[in-house]
Amino acid sequence: MELLFVVLLAASLSLGVRYIFRERHTFGSAMFPAIGGAVAAAVWAGLTWLDWSFDGGWIWVVSLAAGPVVCLVIGLFLPKRRLKADAELLDSLSRA
Repeated sequence: MELLFVVLLAASLSLGVRYIFRERHTFGSAMFPAIGGAVAAAVWAGLTWLDWSFDGGWIWVVSLAAGPVVCLVIGLFLPKRRLKADAELLDSLSRA
C-alpha cells in the first residue's frame, strides 16, 4: 500500500517539475509524472530490498526526492537534444 502512495506522490511532485522549464513544449505533459513515478517505485523497491523499514522516514524522503530529481536532470538535457533533432530532421526533409 505504501508503494502506491509513493508512486502517486512522486508523480504529483514530478508534474510540478515540468513547469520549471521554458522549453516544456518539447516533451509531453505526462512524461515527467510517468518517469517520476517509475523512478520512485524502483527506488522504494530497491531500498526495501536493502532492509530499509517502510515506516521509517528516510525511505520516504529518498524515494519521493528521487523521482523529481531525475525529472529535473532529464528536463535539463532533453529540450536541447529535441530541438537539435527537430532542426536536423527539418533540414533533411527540406532538401529532399
